[in-house]
Amino acid sequence: MRLIEERAAVFCAVVEGAPDLGVQVPTCPEWTLFDLAQHIGQSRRFWAMNVAAGEAEGPSAEAFAVKQSEAPRDRAELVEWVAEGVRLMAAALREAGPDSPCWAWWGDSQSPLTVGAVARHQLQEIAVHTYDAQLAVGAAEPLPLEVALDGVDEFLHTCCPTSVAWPFEPALLDYRVKEGGSWRLSLSGDGVRVSAIGPEPGDVTAVAGASELVLTLYGRLQVEDLEAEGDLKILRRIADWDPSA
Repeated sequence: MRLIEERAAVFCAVVEGAPDLGVQVPTCPEWTLFDLAQHIGQSRRFWAMNVAAGEAEGPSAEAFAVKQSEAPRDRAELVEWVAEGVRLMAAALREAGPDSPCWAWWGDSQSPLTVGAVARHQLQEIAVHTYDAQLAVGAAEPLPLEVALDGVDEFLHTCCPTSVAWPFEPALLDYRVKEGGSWRLSLSGDGVRVSAIGPEPGDVTAVAGASELVLTLYGRLQVEDLEAEGDLKILRRIADWDPSA
């Protein structure tokens, strides 16, 4: 919760100080900085409602409706509107507690359907979009180490696992961060799972700083920029693969 509020404050400061809210966001090319701020405000309200609803089959109609709410165009009002959305979500997260059940879109992953898992993912969404906002105004900074280290683990457990068959030959993909930490993705006809690195060698190993790796996993940096050894086509394939297609 501390990190969510810290990153949200940095995001709001970027919006408040930006020369032009109409500037394009290079890492979200369909959006301006205003659009990005609107997304942050809408989605925090959406998740506040989902968390408050508890265990459910999916989001309510009211939650979907709030995700379409229009942000104010006045800069000061926009910044406060975004901050209010974060406060609403934070209050819902604290009220529910980390072990409470909650709907989330990652049912096929290795992350639990709990409020704690939602909070963990919300930190990463706000952190990466804060990087996007900084980049739009020309002053992007690496993700804070505490955020980035958890971000690698969170992404690999939430966004990568699937029961959809890996459409290529089976492979073991290892990630290591320079600040400490390692993970293995097992890619096969049974899908994708994350685990600790075992004694057998992987087919490819990618090494990076924690911030660099998180930003690569979220498509903000290129896989070609990672330090890697082994079969590099595996990295390119997983970056391009969409299991839902």
